[in-house]
Amino acid sequence: MPTPADDRDTPDGEVTRLLRALRAGDASAPDRLFPLVYRELRAAADRALRRERPDHTLQPTELVHDAYLRLAGAAAPDWQGRAHFLGVAARAMRQILVDHARHRNAEKRGGGLAPATLDDRVAADLTLAPEELIALDDALHRLDAVDPRMRAVVEARFFAGMTEEETAHSLGVTVRTVQRDWARARAWLHRELADGGTAGDGSG
Repeated sequence: MPTPADDRDTPDGEVTRLLRALRAGDASAPDRLFPLVYRELRAAADRALRRERPDHTLQPTELVHDAYLRLAGAAAPDWQGRAHFLGVAARAMRQILVDHARHRNAEKRGGGLAPATLDDRVAADLTLAPEELIALDDALHRLDAVDPRMRAVVEARFFAGMTEEETAHSLGVTVRTVQRDWARARAWLHRELADGGTAGDGSG
């Protein structure tokens, strides 16, 4: 198995080669890729579950495997490398957690998220109740219709815990663009969540 120094996110990197093989339909690629990305997927799962209630029934290992199976079994996009893959994996984990929350709250509706929630501490230990996660997911779907890149920045920064540099690399943009999109997305989500989904389509 290559060392971290050997497996850099370059066109010749092992992860990038395996992602291309996965897209091409190589049946052995998923099993060879998983050990190389497991550590980062597990870290993303740990961050995601830290925002859940302490009695959450999903465990990090289960979340990692469920997300990986979704990615490996679906029609793969044109993977750009490790960072791109991890960003998409974070989105898959978010959807798994949201589906779980919706199942638990089938007869309840999210009451909105406090506007102060989405600040620069989002990569830390913020905890969301199931109804808050549902409300945030609904808002992100609306944000996607306004600006898909801003939605992707929120997923990378909030759910995957990526740095500004990692987010920029995964999206193929500059750090300055990530900073601008992050600020705009937070402002949009603050208004949307505070107004219960009636803020409209303006992105500020």
